[in-house]
This record gives sequence, C-alpha cells and structure tokens, in this order.
Amino acid sequence: MFRGHYEHNIDAKGRVSIPVKFRDVIADKHDGNLMVTSSDKSLVAYPLNEWVTLEERLLNLPQANSDVRRYLHVFMSGAVECSIDKQGRILIPATLRRNASIEKELVFVGMLNKFEIWSKELWDKELEKAREDFENISETLAEFGI
Repeated sequence: MFRGHYEHNIDAKGRVSIPVKFRDVIADKHDGNLMVTSSDKSLVAYPLNEWVTLEERLLNLPQANSDVRRYLHVFMSGAVECSIDKQGRILIPATLRRNASIEKELVFVGMLNKFEIWSKELWDKELEKAREDFENISETLAEFGI
C-alpha cells in the first residue's frame, strides 16, 4: 500500500525520482511500470496491475452517459505508461505536468492502491482546505463505518 507524502523536485526534462518507499511497494507487489494520468487537480499513478483492474471497472460504466464519456475523455486521454529507470525516476510528459500545474516542486501522496502527484503549491492549499473541514469529513466517513 502507498502511504505518506514526500516532497521532491522535478528536473527540466520532466524526470522525478519516485520516493523509495513507493518504489519498494512497486518492486515487491507490482511489475515496475506505472500508468499516470490527469485527475482533478493532480496526477494519479497506478501500478500497471491496478490500472488493468480499474480499466475493467471503467468498461462496465454506461458509455452512453455523457458524464461517463466526459470523465473518460479527461482520465483516459492523458494516460501514459511510465517506466521507472535505474535511478528510480519516471518521466512525466509535459502535457500532464501542465494539466497539474507542476513546475518544480511536487508532492507524492500515498492513496492506498495508487498515489497522487501534486504541485506543492496546490497540495498545500488542498491539505489546508481538508484540515479546515476535517470535522465534517470525519462525520461523513463515520457514516461508512470509519
């Protein structure tokens, strides 16, 4: 499982080192490749086997529904397979970096079976918003038994 958050810098070519703890999870439980795509305000990275499971679920969505199609337009059109190099880095394509406002500083955020990649500036704002509303968020989660 991917847990925690880690701050890193991306180089001028768009390469960034995956946090060691995330690389360990990928090496131990997955084949070493990632699928990276745009999400709401960030990027999301799935180990390839998790991505395949997600695609199977997406195939079962009603394709005639306009919200489903629009979601897939954003989510699937940006999907790129990223190999981890010998230095533990991935290359994030320029289009994905632009979509997530990633320039220099970024944050990797563990999300259990996947991880997110945020611009540090947007992550700080998102985390502050979540902290301000944490009591309401906790009440919502309590409805799910958490």
